[in-house]
Amino acid sequence: MDYMARALELAERALGVSSPNPAVGAVVVKDGRIVGEGWTKPPGQGHAEVVALERAGAAARGATLYVTLEPCCHYGRTPPCTDAIIRAGIRVVHMAMIDPSPWVAGGGRRALEAAGIATVVGEHEAAARRLNESYFKYVATGLPFVTVKWAMTLDGKIASHTGDSRWVTGSRARARVARLRARSDAVLVGVGTVLLDDPQLTVRREGFDPEAQEELGELPPRQPLRVVLDSQARTPPTARIVSPELPGRTLLLVTDRAPAERVARLRATAAEVLVVPEQDGRVHPRMALRLLAERSITSVLVEAGGTLVATLLECGVVDKICAFIAPKIIGGATAPTPVEGIGCPAMHQALPVHDLQIERVGEDLLVEGYVARPPDESDWL
Repeated sequence: MDYMARALELAERALGVSSPNPAVGAVVVKDGRIVGEGWTKPPGQGHAEVVALERAGAAARGATLYVTLEPCCHYGRTPPCTDAIIRAGIRVVHMAMIDPSPWVAGGGRRALEAAGIATVVGEHEAAARRLNESYFKYVATGLPFVTVKWAMTLDGKIASHTGDSRWVTGSRARARVARLRARSDAVLVGVGTVLLDDPQLTVRREGFDPEAQEELGELPPRQPLRVVLDSQARTPPTARIVSPELPGRTLLLVTDRAPAERVARLRATAAEVLVVPEQDGRVHPRMALRLLAERSITSVLVEAGGTLVATLLECGVVDKICAFIAPKIIGGATAPTPVEGIGCPAMHQALPVHDLQIERVGEDLLVEGYVARPPDESDWL
């Protein structure tokens, strides 16, 4: 059995739960048999290694531990995982990768080896790095990882010329979007989406894996922060996204150009309203992301229209694209597309998307890829 692959499966259950901590999975193996498993719980609760060791109990002595990320060696909200591993009497630790965060950065491995525990690094490292790509971006730059999602027809339309977009893709694709939302710290839209669709942007239990649903029991799922970029405070006070009956929290980001009476009306709703710096009369995207990072938001899922998506791409703050493509053609010269704006004047100036993965999701296709960075990253950090 591939025990590290099993640990990665467990780590996926922590996505959307463990943040701002990384999503980690751990497996304790003795005499060719799994005696304990675990994944990272919400902040302040057990890390994957500790959970797996507790489930293994006395069987952990002399066993081998497989973990998807180097165990922590510092005191945070919980004690160091390395201490628990040493006390449990683990003989060998396999870790998929070293934790690049400055407070670990090889320290966990050194602590284990100093205690006489053998270590092995590198099994399924690429998969482990991809699993926690949001955490690594956040640690390295102080900014959240930004994923832009859209659903379009085969001819590149996200709605008809009348604005009808229900539904571009099928139920399987929509279920995948629900999972993306459940695994994100925040969901971001522009005010245009609020005015057109009146969305709720909530997460339902169906967005989680069956095992995670079982663990939730009767508890409601964690809701990502709903963020609306609304420079002129045009969100209606009656919009569902600012309703007090909606679970979770909504944050409206406006500029100082927003009329005071509109801002006052929105502050009387269940939403939090903040005035942020502007760029060309609109909410400054980079400043908005910095503000979210200060609130420990490590991942943002953008479900916006073409105008805001174009702005984010032009600013160089987008990390990943998730494009769902439905096998249908709707046409229409004025029908909206996923990326609006002025666009590139020449094909050789098109923004490259690399490391593509293409997957069939029901009747639709999902194309995922990473957006190339500007030559000078100081332009966007």
